[in-house]
Amino acid sequence: MQNNPRLGIIMMVLTTSVFAMQDGISKHLASEYNVMMVVMVRYWFFAMFVIIIAAQKSGGLKKASYTKQPLVQIIRGVLLALQICVMVFAFSLLGLVESHAIFACYPLLVAALSGPILGEKVGWRRWLAICTGFLGVLIILQPGITVFSPYSLWALMSALMFALYSLLTRFVARQDIAAVSFFWTGVSGSVVMSFIGIWFWEPMITSDYGWMLLLCVTGAFGHYLLIRCYEVAEASVVQPFAYLQLVFATSIGVLLFNETIILNVLIGVIIVISAGLFTLYRNRKLNP
Repeated sequence: MQNNPRLGIIMMVLTTSVFAMQDGISKHLASEYNVMMVVMVRYWFFAMFVIIIAAQKSGGLKKASYTKQPLVQIIRGVLLALQICVMVFAFSLLGLVESHAIFACYPLLVAALSGPILGEKVGWRRWLAICTGFLGVLIILQPGITVFSPYSLWALMSALMFALYSLLTRFVARQDIAAVSFFWTGVSGSVVMSFIGIWFWEPMITSDYGWMLLLCVTGAFGHYLLIRCYEVAEASVVQPFAYLQLVFATSIGVLLFNETIILNVLIGVIIVISAGLFTLYRNRKLNP
């Protein structure tokens, strides 16, 4: 592994911009076609990309697929695939701005659940940051002040699912290298989405084939950038810049989908991100 923090940060910024572009395309396609079909096609391309990458590396597919914990790896892959379905569904109901504002709380959920799931110690400072972050989520949702939108629960569910996926990824990393986890993420996700999405197949108009192809390419390219990012720099250095996906996705929502940024959402996001960055800082300080 290289140690080039500057290059790692640049690659994380590029990664978040590509993923934000992917979110915008997903929202467009989900407004025209069933979410399950859109995610299924995206995973077909992703699985093909994963298999090609694995086959070119030393040891080939045999080494990339070997794991002592296949059940957990499969659960991880299935969980991420379903999480993407939930998040894209949230895009179509809430829009990019509010969905990402709520989803930004997932690092806090990771910190809160790392104790009971991974046995990690969470000190009082991080618990204070977690509680403060969830206060920010309440400010975004405004329960009891305005009519609470049940659609917000989709974004919350997506954040919880991604937090569980992140924790399981850390769990399998104790025995499996990143390439193995990457392989199982793509393949198991593709299998489960094929079983589900094939029942929701819809014919597409010619122009949307281009958007679907771009969605697949940005998905594969984004994951490739993310892998390279973690190869050249430590996760603790680049992870804070992952929040830029919220900035990029919000920009796309405002500029291309005519969404608006409400004051309570802006205030809540600032609180959530500040709390999330503090938990990352404390984790890095305690685990240098």
